[in-house]
Amino acid sequence: MGGSNKNLIFVYGTLKRNHRNHFLLEDLISTNDAVYIGQRTTRLQYPLVTGLYGIPYLINKSGSGQKIRGELYSVSKRGLVRLDELEGIKVNHYERLPIEVIEEDDEEEESNGVVLAEAYFAHFGFGERLWEKKGKCGMCEFGENDGVLYVRPKDRPMFSSVLDEIETFVSSSND
Repeated sequence: MGGSNKNLIFVYGTLKRNHRNHFLLEDLISTNDAVYIGQRTTRLQYPLVTGLYGIPYLINKSGSGQKIRGELYSVSKRGLVRLDELEGIKVNHYERLPIEVIEEDDEEEESNGVVLAEAYFAHFGFGERLWEKKGKCGMCEFGENDGVLYVRPKDRPMFSSVLDEIETFVSSSND
């Protein structure tokens, strides 16, 4: 992969190894459009919650939630197009934003251990409201048990629009 062609992407949900959408990264790895770099943790705390259909969302509100564990990949421009498609960037489902990640054992915050990558965050149109709706209770990791609850797009009800359903969910009263 050419240097300028390299995008560091931190994945925390269904794209991780042993999760439902990892096959996409496997595809990209097989065509040399992605390379697995290793386990990483966010430098700052972020909310991580699951929404409808067990879909995980990282919320762009640093200082809330926990430090999140995930995986770091180097992805080509072509690979990025595929990932953006999956994450619904164009329809404002997720947005790809900068995030600082560190190696697990890098507790002493040496600046050399911090890497600037990007991650797919819940779109700001609903992210913060989803965090409030979930009682501001976040996880530090999207685990195997969480992954079991994920419903793939093809297994969701016909005509379901995740975005419309999220809007209804975050707007409904909590009683």
